[in-house]
Amino acid sequence: MSTKRQQLIDCAMELFYQHGIHAIGINEVLKSSGIAKKTLYNHFESKDALVLATLEQRHHQFISWLSGCLEDVQTSEMLEKQLFLALDQWINNKVEVLGEFRGCYFINTAAEFGELTSPINQLCQRHKLAVKALLKQSLNDADDAAVERLFLLGEGIISTAYTCHDASVAKRAAEFTS
Repeated sequence: MSTKRQQLIDCAMELFYQHGIHAIGINEVLKSSGIAKKTLYNHFESKDALVLATLEQRHHQFISWLSGCLEDVQTSEMLEKQLFLALDQWINNKVEVLGEFRGCYFINTAAEFGELTSPINQLCQRHKLAVKALLKQSLNDADDAAVERLFLLGEGIISTAYTCHDASVAKRAAEFTS
């Protein structure tokens, strides 16, 4: 991947995640990245294409990070505890690869792009399905209902942490698993 393309994705990801996609125009991305408009459009045909690239990158970062956090779990209780502790680390800005916590980039983005059939919204949905699949894969004997419950609890923790400014919600949830 070209370094300029990666620089654009990194810069846009940071700006979009911190401020919202509709709040940030292409000119702000260009100014912040120091890259010329022509170069941007050589790599991305539109702002939506840039948004998709940031979502792809964030998806890979998040799944890789979460996968590492859930390695070696052997019971559903252990999976639940590891997930909540991982979320606590992220919410409290202790996960460098994910940056400063601003809620879920996929939930935030889906809220800005209401058309369910848009490629952006569909990518957000695929990310959530991939997270659920990772939970199931992390514990081979977990039944679908247990995975669904854990997935929904994780989503609720993320949403509550961001919307209620509650940095301790994941830690409290982890205490229930003890």
